[in-house]
Amino acid sequence: MEAASRNFLSFISMLPTCFILVIFSFTIVDAEISNSKTIGRGLKAYGQLPDRKELATPSSALFFDDNEKDIDIIATYSDASGTIRTSRVKMNDLSASWVLENPISGVPGKQKGSQVFKLKDSYQASRRSEENVEHFIDDHHWQEDEIQNRRKASWSPVKFKRQMLRQKRWDLRTADLIRQNKVGDKQMEATSAIEDLKNMDPVVNGKYSIWRRDFENPNSDSTLKLMRDQIIMAKAYANIAKSRNQIDLYNSLLRHVGDSLRVIGDANSDSDLHPSSLDQAKAMGHALSFAKDRLYDCHIVARKLRAMLQSAEDNVDSLKKRSAFLIQLAAKTVPKPLHCLPLQLAADYYFHGYQSKKDLNMEKLEDPSLYHYAIFSDNVLATSVVVNSTVLHANEPEKHVFHIVTDKLNFAALRMWFILNAPEKATVQVENIDDFKWLNSSYCSVLRQLESARVKEYYFKNHPSSLSVGSDNLKYRNPKYLSMLNHLRFYLPEVYPKLHKILFLDDDIVVQKDLTPLWDVDLNGMVNGAVETCKGSFHRFDKYLNFSNPKISENFDSNACGWAFGMNIFDLKEWRNRNITQIYHYWQDRNEDRTLWKLGTLPPGLITFYNLTYPLDRKWHVLGLGYDPALNQTEIENAAVVHYNGNYKPWLDLAVAKYKSYWSKYVRFDNYYLKLCNLSE
Repeated sequence: MEAASRNFLSFISMLPTCFILVIFSFTIVDAEISNSKTIGRGLKAYGQLPDRKELATPSSALFFDDNEKDIDIIATYSDASGTIRTSRVKMNDLSASWVLENPISGVPGKQKGSQVFKLKDSYQASRRSEENVEHFIDDHHWQEDEIQNRRKASWSPVKFKRQMLRQKRWDLRTADLIRQNKVGDKQMEATSAIEDLKNMDPVVNGKYSIWRRDFENPNSDSTLKLMRDQIIMAKAYANIAKSRNQIDLYNSLLRHVGDSLRVIGDANSDSDLHPSSLDQAKAMGHALSFAKDRLYDCHIVARKLRAMLQSAEDNVDSLKKRSAFLIQLAAKTVPKPLHCLPLQLAADYYFHGYQSKKDLNMEKLEDPSLYHYAIFSDNVLATSVVVNSTVLHANEPEKHVFHIVTDKLNFAALRMWFILNAPEKATVQVENIDDFKWLNSSYCSVLRQLESARVKEYYFKNHPSSLSVGSDNLKYRNPKYLSMLNHLRFYLPEVYPKLHKILFLDDDIVVQKDLTPLWDVDLNGMVNGAVETCKGSFHRFDKYLNFSNPKISENFDSNACGWAFGMNIFDLKEWRNRNITQIYHYWQDRNEDRTLWKLGTLPPGLITFYNLTYPLDRKWHVLGLGYDPALNQTEIENAAVVHYNGNYKPWLDLAVAKYKSYWSKYVRFDNYYLKLCNLSE
């Protein structure tokens, strides 16, 4: 009994020890399971074990001996019921893509005894796999071991090369798929945008939207044309009804005509018509059907329509003449701000006593080694633009001299302007044409003709209707053809007797490049250097001269190419040697009755410098900004000089809007006098 009691006490004393051992064993198993799961997650990041082994969560350790030819891999995993199991795997059981790596040294065969290795799938060694496993293996250590192991692993070089090629193909394929995806996205966006445009409301887009349903139909204005034709027929039947004294029918037709005109309004297509247009067209159709039954006679209707057509043509012709007259009138009229400017300048010129101020740099005015320009104008603002644009683009502005000649009325204003706004470094001389005493009617043919009774009658006779003359005749009634400033270009050697070369510039040009290379152009013995203007059959001699007159046809070629006045380089020495001014006088005297050419300076210029003109490169001078809205924009921007020849001068409201900026950017709108006269862009 006592022995049993001692055994019982001994058993009770061993219970705590057993209890502790049981808890300790559970802790160890739990730690192994936890460690197994962690390693399993790492292995999953690099690839699963072979499918035939059905390993769920491999453990972390793989043991082998250096001396063994094969490797025993002990894998610990948990099955579907959660029971922990172990399994052995041989090296030969693994797929060719698995690579052994030593996380301790990274170099196989350098340590004795049993070593620990981890499995790594080469395909999963991409950057994405590294990101998934970076929380359980040090990234830097892993990359270093990987490189060393791949370089020194001698057991699978062919497999490693194959893996690298496979990886490269996968990368290229991935990049190609990404590119195709981006292209597909762009195509889908473009298609979506087009569909959205097609579905847009035409009322919001307006009549210029190409996606409107009206433009899908080639006869988008069929209803509009029908209503206009109905109006014409209604007017014809109304006249016939009135001639037959059918007043009720006449009034009915006129009422329908008025209603149709109100419905049409300013419409240019069917979509612009009022919703009630179809009802009105039907009503007009019933009225015309009724009128046709009562009034139709083939000969009478045809005669009436012919009379209406003739009347419409006469109206169009009259409107063309009126338009030409108004354009010429607008071109001749000086806008109020431009009229104000010379008046203000002239008043201050005399008020402040600038008339006694002498010109500076007088020695430069006759120096033939400098670059001399001749500008003959009565427009202060236009002349300032020519000078400003030339000086701005000059490489050596101190060598440029501008000779400006104007009339008595504008002399004070032009001189005052250039006293207050003298261009930097350049020299400007302003002269009065009335001071040229040698320029008189006994020497100058044009002055003698301008004083004749025939020319005075042509210009100053009180015509009963200015609109009755053609547009060509209206053009030559411009007062500029009466001004001697327009013909002074034929007397350049007399005006500047000590100069050898001079560049003539019109006041409606803008300089965009340095012009000094023109003085170096070899004219090959010619007197005039100019840009030719003929293109195809246009602007040839037959456009300006009367070749039905034998004096013209016997001396000139009708197909000879015309050239431009406005930017011309003249060799004054050759001019004097050939006595060019005398040739001009000869032909001007024979045109006193204006039968050889009409008024102007270009026709006598073509005759005077016939076979004496050297063609310059077209880039020097681009014309047409004063009449042609369809010029090539690139040619304008690349030209050395652009010319606003025509009626649409840049300082007028008639100017072509897209060309005006080439001129206006050289106008100093902040000038005191321009502000005073309300001159603005």
